[in-house]
Amino acid sequence: MTWKAAILTCSDRCARGEAEDRSGPALAEAARKHLDAEIIAMACVADDIPAIQARLREWSSGNQAVDLILTTGGTGLSPRDNTPEATRPLIGKCAPGLMELGRLRCLSKTPRAYLGRGEAGLINRTLVLNLPGSPRGAVEFLESLADVLPHALAIARGANHDHGDELHQ
Repeated sequence: MTWKAAILTCSDRCARGEAEDRSGPALAEAARKHLDAEIIAMACVADDIPAIQARLREWSSGNQAVDLILTTGGTGLSPRDNTPEATRPLIGKCAPGLMELGRLRCLSKTPRAYLGRGEAGLINRTLVLNLPGSPRGAVEFLESLADVLPHALAIARGANHDHGDELHQ
């Protein structure tokens, strides 16, 4: 199945035009490759809570809602890293296990994966994942979840619950 996805880069420097967004395009390519995603929208906003929330609301509401929103950037510990704080109040159903699994699977590449504070969950029926800001970190994190995301997306869209017995074979 093809999933509709949107990618939001949260970066003050990219939003001001001082740096090129490399993470958003890298995530788009990885989402197409690993999830058969159709990228419906891409944007870059400052790491500003109202700006991030406006895009998340836009892309998760109404008839134009996407299945998946991937954010990149703003998940670290610096004073301007606000993506989790912007995302958290909009999430109706939290899915912290997705971020835990991603961190665990990325541990062998870098223990810094555990410095990320990204959130995961549903805004309406759209799954949102806050991914790291570096192109490599964002792509590795997405790849680490590629085997479970199709099932999560299907369930979010109302598919019958198949509790994955085939996964235990």
